[in-house]
Amino acid sequence: MGKNQHSKDRMFITATEWATLYGGKKKESQLSREFKNLPFDCCALTFQPFSNPVCTKNGVIYDLVNIVPFIRKYGIDPATGDKIQLKDLIKLNFHKNKDDKYHCPVTFKVFNEHTRITAVKTSGHVYAYEAIDQYNVKAKHWHDLMTDEPFKRSDLIDLQDPQHPEKNNFAAFYHVKNKGQLKDVSQAGASQPTSQLTAAGNNATSDVMKELDATEASWKTGPAIHSDTDFTRGLEDAQDNDHAAHYSTGEVSASFTSTHMSVRTRNRAAALEDDVVRYGRIKGKGYVRLKTSFGDINLELYCEQVPKTCENFLLLCRRGYYNNTIFHRLIRNFMIQGGDPTGTGKGGESAFADGKPFKDEFVHHLSHKGRGVLSMANAGPNTNRSQFFLTFRSCQHLDKKHTVFGQVVGGMDTLNDMERVPTDDSDHPQEEIKILKTEIFEDPFAAAEEAAVKERAEAAEKKKEIKKAADAANAAPKKHHSGVGQYISPAQLAQGGKRAGGSARDVPSGDSSTGASAPMSAKFRDLAAKRAKQGGGFGSFAGW
Repeated sequence: MGKNQHSKDRMFITATEWATLYGGKKKESQLSREFKNLPFDCCALTFQPFSNPVCTKNGVIYDLVNIVPFIRKYGIDPATGDKIQLKDLIKLNFHKNKDDKYHCPVTFKVFNEHTRITAVKTSGHVYAYEAIDQYNVKAKHWHDLMTDEPFKRSDLIDLQDPQHPEKNNFAAFYHVKNKGQLKDVSQAGASQPTSQLTAAGNNATSDVMKELDATEASWKTGPAIHSDTDFTRGLEDAQDNDHAAHYSTGEVSASFTSTHMSVRTRNRAAALEDDVVRYGRIKGKGYVRLKTSFGDINLELYCEQVPKTCENFLLLCRRGYYNNTIFHRLIRNFMIQGGDPTGTGKGGESAFADGKPFKDEFVHHLSHKGRGVLSMANAGPNTNRSQFFLTFRSCQHLDKKHTVFGQVVGGMDTLNDMERVPTDDSDHPQEEIKILKTEIFEDPFAAAEEAAVKERAEAAEKKKEIKKAADAANAAPKKHHSGVGQYISPAQLAQGGKRAGGSARDVPSGDSSTGASAPMSAKFRDLAAKRAKQGGGFGSFAGW
């Protein structure tokens, strides 16, 4: 409580009170309460970050793959409701920094919600307006800052202006306010060709449009999403136990959560690739001998750890691919390289389809450590073919660059003799070192294939026996005559009615033609007489 507590109790209304509390206060508009600003890097149709941005002459940004189907179907601008064609769209070229954020390519300032962002219509490049203002407007230099392409002041398009944020208020967009009331005009005439879209000198747009056209064509020619044929397709696809994964294809959950997927009511095991199944059976190591002009070298192959590389080497050896080839490169205290039939270091093919290169197989505990390490030569990542090299010393700087797949286990003296051969300035041995032939002692891949064939044959035979037993168990019993005991064979009746594992009392005896059995009839008569004698009611109590 202060002594001047009533000093502000004026006998009149101040200007501030009038403007904020009483008659001068303006009622807040509905649009202000519902103002929702759209980030500059989002599509104005889907409100998701764009990947192929285009814009209209009003500066509204869309993603190319979203706006094209919309214009084809409705023929209007989703933001304003005005009529628009594909040729009115302008391809935008945003630039990113090393942190993957959009920025101005001139000032290098990162774009945010407070940046005035401007695009040049003729080139499609996007800049901060301060760069346009300083280097184009004030300097009266009407050329694009990136391409030096001439343009007019009217070619400048504001994509974002903090002083006029109402343009990016997606709550006021036409397609939001009139949702469900848009008129489909796609059937009124032929769809607009995507060639009308101006790419602003960028070929990426045409590639995206070709992909979009192909996708739409597949939608039109493909089967209905929920067709009866598609409903049952693939449910009963046969999968052998070897290629069945421990996880499913996920079709049931996908069809439940996505309306684009056909309905699936049964899970199926996913199919594993053939290489995954085959390499999973590989046990043990492979052994190969290289017979060279300097002597023999025995190699041990790590087939279990790097199966693809070892299979390639063993297949080439089996085909005689390395026979009469030379070691074309030798560096003392480093390595000796061979495996190229041309002898130049630029040839060689893999053992797989069309001789295509295969991927690297890096294992953390396999290193270029020590003398006699066998490794693949390549021209870069995933370019392995037929060339290989043997090390003369540790070369651990080659780890994760070349695939280690074996080592020398015999013939170190031969390797020593090779290292002593003099070379020229291009590291070519001056004395020819030739691989005369190769001999395979142990091939785990062939053994695994033989075991797999044997297992499949045994499994097929076992399945056949199980099916035969099931058919026999489900077969209808054979009738030998009519009446009671019609399924009992005459041979059993001749033996006194005995069954296998049973006794004579298990089956009725007597005249089978009449269907009567004397012992059974007598038993039934005795039981009927006993029940008749007992009668009903309480009877007498003489026995008490």
